[in-house]
Amino acid sequence: MSNTHLFLKSGFPRAPLQNGIGRYICQLQRLTLKYCKNHGASRGMRDFLENSLVDYAKANPGVVVYVKPRRHRSPVIVAEYLNGEKHWLNCANRPHDEIIKWMELLREQNSDSSAVRWRKLWHTDVPSIQGVWTPFTHRHPSQNLLQFPNNESRQPIESPKSATEILLERYHEQKSKNQ
Repeated sequence: MSNTHLFLKSGFPRAPLQNGIGRYICQLQRLTLKYCKNHGASRGMRDFLENSLVDYAKANPGVVVYVKPRRHRSPVIVAEYLNGEKHWLNCANRPHDEIIKWMELLREQNSDSSAVRWRKLWHTDVPSIQGVWTPFTHRHPSQNLLQFPNNESRQPIESPKSATEILLERYHEQKSKNQ
């Protein structure tokens, strides 16, 4: 087996139509809003449908929106993307404003943004309990209390001279001696 399979998503790779090369193509194809006309958990969804659905549909003409009433079920948003993936979002007891935010998130995100298992070069039976390294792992704790931007934090870190800097200094010294 070659190394071309490493660090790829598991399963069949689906390219998002080279999005952004020629023009932007919204990956969200269809939204289905399922709700109950009487159930209390659907109150926020009904409020969204009455007040904001028409504005959302006008603002996003490339997304098809279906409304499907169902009896005695909790409200759900089903997002279908161009590559065939579906995402279900339970909206039980969510207010009108939160449903608007979820609809915008589903529209803006790519269909591949869900948790994905990545293949890697190594395997261990006992994974580390120390956690993942981040750029903030070894920062001094005093920086947690600073308000940025801060002139004190802009002081350069004192580090030893690199080999390139030492060689340049020696070159300039030799050049000045020869002249």
